[in-house]
Amino acid sequence: MEKGKVVSLEDRIPKLKQQRRKKANKRLVFLLLLFFTLISFIIYFQSPLSHINKIEVNGSTTYSHEELISMSGLSEKINIWKVNEKAIKSKLEDLPEIKSASIKVNLPNTVKITINEYKRIAYIMKDKSYLPVLENGKVLKKNKTAEIPATAPILIGFSEGNELNGMINELEVLPEVVLNSISEIHHTPKKTDTYHLTLYMNDGFEVSATVNSFSEKMSHYPSIISQLDPNKKGIIDLEVGSYFKAYEQEGAEQIEEETESDG
Repeated sequence: MEKGKVVSLEDRIPKLKQQRRKKANKRLVFLLLLFFTLISFIIYFQSPLSHINKIEVNGSTTYSHEELISMSGLSEKINIWKVNEKAIKSKLEDLPEIKSASIKVNLPNTVKITINEYKRIAYIMKDKSYLPVLENGKVLKKNKTAEIPATAPILIGFSEGNELNGMINELEVLPEVVLNSISEIHHTPKKTDTYHLTLYMNDGFEVSATVNSFSEKMSHYPSIISQLDPNKKGIIDLEVGSYFKAYEQEGAEQIEEETESDG
């Protein structure tokens, strides 16, 4: 029978044994690889190689890297796989100066902390010291400094309450260029206006204003002073309209306010 060649059982047995041996060898190699992989993981988890080796901190100006790392509870003794990102995030965001915090684990052994802080929008003068006021209205009573702040206006005559909260709300929406031009803001209430303010500007001008319309009026400050003689200092009245009165003159001149619709 030429069409099909009949293979005897004696000829097939060696081939079957060879196939079984190959399968057994593959299975053995797989089991050995699995075993050594598991051993490697066990050694890695039990050794210092799996511990935190580097902690990066970005975005913080209030706290030093060492302070934030200490407050986060992280250390090089902690296993990288045991870092509780949510717990650390919650712990850091409990700090009054921190708006938000993000924690990211970068394998094999790095933890990255990114901080977003509340802006220090002003300082309150109290007992010859200056207390930072954050953009969320919180006053940092434990962070007082005796040095005159140069990064934000000083609030004088304010106490915690409606006047201060209203003032902070107005400062939040004030253009940064205008905010940086203010040296001092005094709460100087009148019988007709308990929210009256007296401002002393870095360029030497004095401004009379009120809390209720403060940000709206003060946003035009750059265009107002552009119409004035920089060598002739005086009071800019923004309570009703816009008027300027030089310190040495009796009358007051009206100033036009530029708006966004002006060409």
